[in-house]
Amino acid sequence: MQVSRYGFGAAPIGNLFSPVGEDEARAAVDAAYEAGIRLFDTAPHYGLGLSERRLGAALAGRPRDSYVLSTKVGRLIVPADGDGPFGRDEEGFDVPASSRRVWDFSRDGVRRSLEESLERLGLDAADLVLIHDPDDHWEQAVSEAYPALAELRDAGVVKAVGVGMNQTAMLTRFVRETGVDLVMLAGRYTLLDQSGQEELLPLCRERGVSVLAAGVFNSGLLATHDPSGTYDYAPAPGPLLERARRIASVCERHGVTLPQAALAFPLRHPAVASVVVGARSADEVARNAALTARPVPEDLWADLTAEGLIS
Repeated sequence: MQVSRYGFGAAPIGNLFSPVGEDEARAAVDAAYEAGIRLFDTAPHYGLGLSERRLGAALAGRPRDSYVLSTKVGRLIVPADGDGPFGRDEEGFDVPASSRRVWDFSRDGVRRSLEESLERLGLDAADLVLIHDPDDHWEQAVSEAYPALAELRDAGVVKAVGVGMNQTAMLTRFVRETGVDLVMLAGRYTLLDQSGQEELLPLCRERGVSVLAAGVFNSGLLATHDPSGTYDYAPAPGPLLERARRIASVCERHGVTLPQAALAFPLRHPAVASVVVGARSADEVARNAALTARPVPEDLWADLTAEGLIS
């Protein structure tokens, strides 16, 4: 499979942090496709299935072989005890309280999850399927979830299988101990956190496992040229905020903005196949596309390294 250098992360169109209208969600997907993005990533977790339904509807008119679709397993969406109004749930999505998530990395749970995802997406097969956030479920994920996905891969229902997490240690174990085809590494190979290159990325390179880099803005701190906001979904610590400002200052000397550098940085590693960036509107997609189209001088990375700002 070939994936575009940048992918569309569909968590925001699942009403992450605030509601997104149906037309706005579709326009975001359309803008991504028109900008040349051909990797679209979603999950049942994103808006209790809302992201999958919206993404599937927006891609329905596109040739199926023209894009790569990624979804995830590990959380089943089940009816809640009662109906409730819209409101931000405990995971940060503005969705009805009529459904809830249940962790399930069992063989049957994985098969059920994928079947329900395909129904929401309106597809009969998925390209990439990732085991999603198995941090507290290693044993079941490695003994049941991975073998179940490997069977589906052998049967042609899935083209490639992997794991998506916000940490490197367990991803490294998956690469070392299973036959995963890819990993999605969120937030651990960025301008502010290069822990992914210590062991995971070299191992992926050695084993031929592709890496999808996500969370490259570290939840917001690197999203604007004047760093502010959150780091890993919490208020940014002072030292990290100061480091981000120093990186921005070096970028400025080279005519580059901080978010432009943040988007370009992960692709410098040969194990990284694509950078997946979330967007909730066509304007956000256009803004990111404009940033990725601008060249980044090689001298920038040399100066950031020389000043000890990246490893």
